[in-house]
Amino acid sequence: MLDEFSSKILRTALEVVEAAQDRGIILRILGAVATYLHCRENEQVILFIRSAGRVDGGSMFTDVDFISYSKQRKQIVDLMRELSFDEDRMINTLFGHKRMIFFRDGVKVDIFFDKLEFSHDVFFGSEPGKGRLELDYPTISLTDLLLEKLQIHHINRKDIIDVIAILMTHEVDDSAGKEVIDAGYIGRVLSDDWGFWYDALENLRKVECFVSKFVDEGLIGRDQSEKVLQNIGRLRMAIEGSEKTKNWVKRAKIGVSKPWYRNVEDLST
Repeated sequence: MLDEFSSKILRTALEVVEAAQDRGIILRILGAVATYLHCRENEQVILFIRSAGRVDGGSMFTDVDFISYSKQRKQIVDLMRELSFDEDRMINTLFGHKRMIFFRDGVKVDIFFDKLEFSHDVFFGSEPGKGRLELDYPTISLTDLLLEKLQIHHINRKDIIDVIAILMTHEVDDSAGKEVIDAGYIGRVLSDDWGFWYDALENLRKVECFVSKFVDEGLIGRDQSEKVLQNIGRLRMAIEGSEKTKNWVKRAKIGVSKPWYRNVEDLST
């Protein structure tokens, strides 16, 4: 069972994405809410998420994140006004070309456009019919959800728990199935970005360490841990085995002697 505030956030997320769908607007859920929606049918995994420390101050979620196409930005603004959301005028004026923030009844809504631009970039496209947002509904695809987590340079415990939950409940394969993580696509993305490649592999190593820790603490079983580790093995093979581009090779020569990730600023108010 979700706590009251998290239930409110989940209802808000689904209300907004369904209203967008009714109006022909491509809008998809990101982050913790997306992870929950992909894993909620597995009670053991939800129990693990709670017991492992994913819950923040008693709440599973703190806000809801969406992504849409910049070609539909005006329609998004009209939609949010129609649904009685207030906007952060300063943030939306300064950064509205790539990110907008709205509020309603204590729930913060963050809407990104075209790509996630944090430690590393995760691209989705800029217009309907030509991007990746149509691959799944109401969330981004599992593949993109995993990339969202693996791009984090300073990955924290909560994001590691989300990665474990995703890998515990889904399969890694070289296909683009709706509930399958497409290892081939991840390998191709990272083969052009050495910094992203480096942080993704480091984060998978950290996930392996936490899996061992959670097994010792009795938070996950051996069978569950084996599935996660097998999936990590498949991901690592795809990432390391993909043919690297000239951009990757050139940046690899510099290595960690220069910053390979972007410092992330918090725009929240």
